[in-house]
Amino acid sequence: MKGGKLIIFSAPSGSGKTTIVRHLLNQPELNLAFSVSATSRPRRGKEKNKEHYYFMSVSEFKNHIKNDDFLEWEEVYRDNFYGTLKSEVERLWAEGKNVIFDIDVVGGLRIKKKFPEQTLAVFVKPPSVDELKIRLKKRSTESDDKINMRIAKASVELATAPQFDRIIKNYDLEVALKEAVDLVATFVAEDKE
Repeated sequence: MKGGKLIIFSAPSGSGKTTIVRHLLNQPELNLAFSVSATSRPRRGKEKNKEHYYFMSVSEFKNHIKNDDFLEWEEVYRDNFYGTLKSEVERLWAEGKNVIFDIDVVGGLRIKKKFPEQTLAVFVKPPSVDELKIRLKKRSTESDDKINMRIAKASVELATAPQFDRIIKNYDLEVALKEAVDLVATFVAEDKE
């Protein structure tokens, strides 16, 4: 696989990475396309297949693993697999796009390791773990047990921040959005002849 730039945004759930990624996708000068991840988890709310995720059963996901179809994958929670299909990235590169990811920290670091020169890995840091819990509760999409699982995982994820190329502190969303645009604009402009 050889293609355009890869821009990874990783963070604990509730840090604001999805909001930042959506904002970046609305900046046409960055020439970004979103990499839709695959997952074995059930759909939530109004999520659509091939738009929000490639939804598949656990057995389908495991078949893709066996066939080496993923750039990276992880079992984030028991029987909740997430991964990036190689075909998705190749499709976006064929369209001449830079690929942006809203992805788990482990998956983000795996992609960075495979493509160190063409990847910008950004960690979005929340104001605090308490603020994360408030944001997750406001979503009203998950049970208290799921929220507690995500909060427990957040501490581990926060410890990975120094392994990323850049850290954006999302204490003030407007500041974080501007920092993200500037960072990505500089990265995608590098090596352009």
